[in-house]
Amino acid sequence: MPTSLPYLVVLKNIPIFFEKIASAKTPDKFTHQFLQTTIGIKGTNDRQLIPLLRNLGFIDQSGTPLTGYNLLKGDKRGAALAAGVRRAYGPLFDSDTNAHTLTGDKLKSLVAQVAGTDADLTSRIANTFLALVRLADFSSPSDSTEDKKAKEPGDENKTDEADDVVRRARGLRTEFHYNIQVHLPSNGTEETYLNIFNAIRKTFQ
Repeated sequence: MPTSLPYLVVLKNIPIFFEKIASAKTPDKFTHQFLQTTIGIKGTNDRQLIPLLRNLGFIDQSGTPLTGYNLLKGDKRGAALAAGVRRAYGPLFDSDTNAHTLTGDKLKSLVAQVAGTDADLTSRIANTFLALVRLADFSSPSDSTEDKKAKEPGDENKTDEADDVVRRARGLRTEFHYNIQVHLPSNGTEETYLNIFNAIRKTFQ
């Protein structure tokens, strides 16, 4: 069944877009105003960069940056972008795990096969995909934000504490103590008492 894949009409600002994201502050919401005034990209067609960023998995439907957004600001930017490309173009990678190495007619053929698009739309999708792949780093393994949640600060300490608790628990010895109260009749004979204690002893042997 054909599937929808993201594409842009204008590609020239993609490198600038990610360079500006790396240097600009992280917004509360990635809005058109933020794109124009802070990022400095003002073209009408460039507004498509925002839904593209959402398809890549770096902002949610409301424009709020997700955990992976800040990875675009560090030295792991290329790997983070590669993970985003795998998310946005998942159906291509499902059909060819090395989709990011394809170019030209081979890539267009794969896009047309997966998306069921005509020649014009196939070219737009393929060219957008290639523009992103050129900025991404597929050489190192990266974690997908859909499959793995990033660890919050302090998680390492929580793990260590949990391990300590487990180790201490393993070193404990469980012992049970029974307190038995026996009410002896005041008028009982020695034989009566012996029978009572013998019965108790047999019970717990």
